Amino acid sequence: MEPDLFQSSSPQNYAPLAERLRPRQLDEVVGQSHLIGEGKPLRVAFASGRPHSMIFWGPPGVGKTTLARMMADGFDAQFIAISAVLGGVKDIRDAVVKAQVAQGQGRRTILFVDEVHRFNKAQQDAFLPYVESGLLTFIGATTENPSFEVNSALLSRARVYVLQPLSVEELTVLANRAVAVYVNDAQANLVFTPEAKQQLATWADGDARRLINAVEVVAESAQTAQVQTVDQAYLEQALSQSLRRFDKGGDAFYDQISALHKSVRGSDPDAALYWFCRMIDGGADASYLSRRIVRMAWEDIGLADPRALQIANDAATTYERLGSPEGELALAQAVIYLAVAAKSNAGYMAYNQARRFAAEHGSAPVPVHLRNAPTQLMKQLGHGKAYRYAHDEPHGYAAAEHYFPDGLKPRFYQPTDRGLEQKIKAKLQFLAELDRQARSKKTS
Repeated sequence: MEPDLFQSSSPQNYAPLAERLRPRQLDEVVGQSHLIGEGKPLRVAFASGRPHSMIFWGPPGVGKTTLARMMADGFDAQFIAISAVLGGVKDIRDAVVKAQVAQGQGRRTILFVDEVHRFNKAQQDAFLPYVESGLLTFIGATTENPSFEVNSALLSRARVYVLQPLSVEELTVLANRAVAVYVNDAQANLVFTPEAKQQLATWADGDARRLINAVEVVAESAQTAQVQTVDQAYLEQALSQSLRRFDKGGDAFYDQISALHKSVRGSDPDAALYWFCRMIDGGADASYLSRRIVRMAWEDIGLADPRALQIANDAATTYERLGSPEGELALAQAVIYLAVAAKSNAGYMAYNQARRFAAEHGSAPVPVHLRNAPTQLMKQLGHGKAYRYAHDEPHGYAAAEHYFPDGLKPRFYQPTDRGLEQKIKAKLQFLAELDRQARSKKTS
């Protein structure tokens, strides 16, 4: 009997190498020892037998999907995966129906939502009741900060686990495994030199999936070319331009946004522009960058140069209208302006201090002279009495008037000597002198 060309004694050999290497148990996972090591949170969760809702936050290729699948296997739960990029409310409803059927059979359901940050509020709200009721155990995966992208109600019901990019050492371990599995499955007479494996680990820049895919590409290329030894020279040849672009979309994302922000804060326009362009080149979402640029303007420039706030907002609006790549020019110029603008975090610091102060003194009553008096009864009670209308006072300022609750007189805003805040500081000093003069008149 002739062999069936479409049948294999090892069907899994036709699966992508990344799928063949997917770990089936925790001890096979490379990296994330801070979560899955002995006594660490995820290992404890596995051992407990009680799944809980969670969000995996980290760059691509660090094991978010793998851990979710292992969680389902570990708890003998039905695993339903939804991509927030392609899915919608209908997929959530279908998942709920499947979960209800599984519940009737005494089985749990784990709903895995990949790229959960891409679901809007209504979509996230759609499965929230089922998470609250326990019908679904929710596991979300995101490359974006869940504090900004996930509904607070959902966030409060899930633990956030931060996954880290794999180190070069960890990726080298994975490269050894990938080569061994490929050679064994393909029965190939093929060797990767240690230097080639380490070079692949360096180029992968923390992304396990990217490394495994590269091993597969290079190995298949070597077999086709009848090359038996893959060294650094062959690596360069096999991947060519792919190596230069190897970090696209996945390298140390949050370190890079931090570098961009700190370069702007440090008034280095060239470094700021470099990090912006590197993130764009790496596939970062320009809409996300536009939001961060607006945040930088408010946090690190503030009232020292209000034009920076307007330019940042205008750049974000321009990007919304033009999209990529045309709109990226507006964002780039906003980054340059923010970097060279006068810096001040005085407003940012004042806001944080005022929030803390208000939380500590939230019940302090409004002074009677500042209270609203829309009715005759309120007027009889003295609401608004003796209030001084600032526009009727010299300099448009009611000197020595007080606007805090009785007994409170904090100072939050401390303008700098830079940019417009230099003038703001001078004005506040002038008004403080008017207050002093008014109080001295009262006591004399």
